[in-house]
Amino acid sequence: MEVPPLKILVAGATGVVGSRLVPLLVQAGHEVTGTTRSAERADAIAAQQAKPLVLDAFDSPAVHDAVLAVRPDVIVHQLTDLSGEDFEANSRLRIEGTRNLVSAAKAANVEVMIAQSIGWLYVPGDAPAVEDDALDPTLPPYEGVAALEEAVAELPRGVILRYGALYGPGTWYAPDGAIADRVRAGSLRPSPAWTSFVHADDAAAAALTALDWPAGPVNIVDDEPATTADWLPVYSAALGVPLPGTARHAAATGRPVSNRKALDLGWKPQIPSWRLGFAAMESADQT
Repeated sequence: MEVPPLKILVAGATGVVGSRLVPLLVQAGHEVTGTTRSAERADAIAAQQAKPLVLDAFDSPAVHDAVLAVRPDVIVHQLTDLSGEDFEANSRLRIEGTRNLVSAAKAANVEVMIAQSIGWLYVPGDAPAVEDDALDPTLPPYEGVAALEEAVAELPRGVILRYGALYGPGTWYAPDGAIADRVRAGSLRPSPAWTSFVHADDAAAAALTALDWPAGPVNIVDDEPATTADWLPVYSAALGVPLPGTARHAAATGRPVSNRKALDLGWKPQIPSWRLGFAAMESADQT
């Protein structure tokens, strides 16, 4: 279904997903305001034909004033704090930043929020996880993710995008990213641990497609969940580094994740497998 032009506030417009999403929204005819906590990044938002807004998500009064001033039809919550691998900071942002956004949305009568969550917190199991399956409270990100999802669900139409592991330029899996550094150092080894990937471009496209989705969580992952033993050899080859030795006594962890609901709602990954995405990374590195 074609979505009519909307006024959209993208919180976190200069992040990995936000920076890809803003031009998609503008191209689709929407009026976009994008937030960034860095004044230096405001020009990048303006260059994408969106209105930049420097905003600290932890400043509750400022968030309320901003949302009231913009009065968007939709808030897209793509706020993260992961550049320094500070997981506690990211959890705090999920808890406090989300609460401020949701409270501001309620005050401004904004009924729709599309929010970034993660898709690797499901309780263990052999079958691919679906959205009705429980999340595992023993995993470290649970507190922040649960708080985010519960807050967004307070709105009349809170859509929660449970992204798989993001890869592509600007992510930890990029050749200059944190995961690549671990592979080069030999600290990441083949194991039975499950990962469900999604290219950052497809993650952004999902947020665009979700503008008319019903409330609730949706897994946004590609078509091929894989264990580290499956994907690490391909990734190492793309980086041009030797494959680290197999981890001893490694136990199976995680769980494959199903994207069936997202497919039924009209989203389809343009890069259906990490195999293709990693191969493209290798090709780009050689040009």
